[in-house]
Amino acid sequence: PCEMLDAQAMQELTGSSYYQSGLYTPGTAILQPAGYIRGLAAGLAAGGVAIYEESPVTDMSRNGSDWTVTAKGHRLTSGCVILCTNGHLESFGFAKKRLLHVMLFASMTEDLSPEALTALGGRPRWGITPSDPMGTTMRRIDTAQGGNRIITRSCTEFRPGMEPSRAGLARATRVMARKFADRFPQLSGVKQEYIWAGHLCLSLNGVSVTGRLDKGLFSACVQNGLGTARGTLTGIAAAEAALGHHSDISAHFTAEPAPKRLPPEPFATLGANMVLRLREHRARIE
Repeated sequence: PCEMLDAQAMQELTGSSYYQSGLYTPGTAILQPAGYIRGLAAGLAAGGVAIYEESPVTDMSRNGSDWTVTAKGHRLTSGCVILCTNGHLESFGFAKKRLLHVMLFASMTEDLSPEALTALGGRPRWGITPSDPMGTTMRRIDTAQGGNRIITRSCTEFRPGMEPSRAGLARATRVMARKFADRFPQLSGVKQEYIWAGHLCLSLNGVSVTGRLDKGLFSACVQNGLGTARGTLTGIAAAEAALGHHSDISAHFTAEPAPKRLPPEPFATLGANMVLRLREHRARIE
């Protein structure tokens, strides 16, 4: 079931007169990413899984029939390793020149004051996903999720080095400030407290890299922007491959071809960013 909302209903929901219509889909939910990850970690820890935070892996090598992983000067050796590193699969030497590393940018306001909340109106929690994937996502959260804040998600940048550029962050900051002002002119005095970039990994042909890479080494990577859903499925498939089990899930990913090779540089970066900018322009009011 779904419901079409007109401009008045959209304003009653968001406090913004910007939106002309929307498609409401009851029963759906928007995850709070930090809460989701922390909840997963707590569940794993309760089940006896050891989690080593802030311990980046700096080396991985074969040691006889085992694999040795180095992190913060410490070594762990295991007969089976599953890489759940998404785009950083390439950092381990796999799928070289075959992965599209895209930075997505977001900003979050300061905690809205009582005066700002009164000026805003609308409901305390909502999420708007654009019909065009290159459009702007807006979300409002309340005190249970980290304060009364509005989050803006817009702008993309292709970065093979997997780090955002200063120029890209500066451009995204300007664009998101303008989009926020267009939607919420009544909040002109509200500051954006946080601005950041996130790493998205895609393949040209939309496939993942899942399953056996080498003896005792498996992958659950390249989520193509669907980390929660597809990441769960690739993780299941990789675990099944490591255990020698089979299911429809593992069969699906086993049948996928390898990611297509990217054009050589500088054509890959120039071409990808040109296409991204064009698509952003087409979705500029979305």
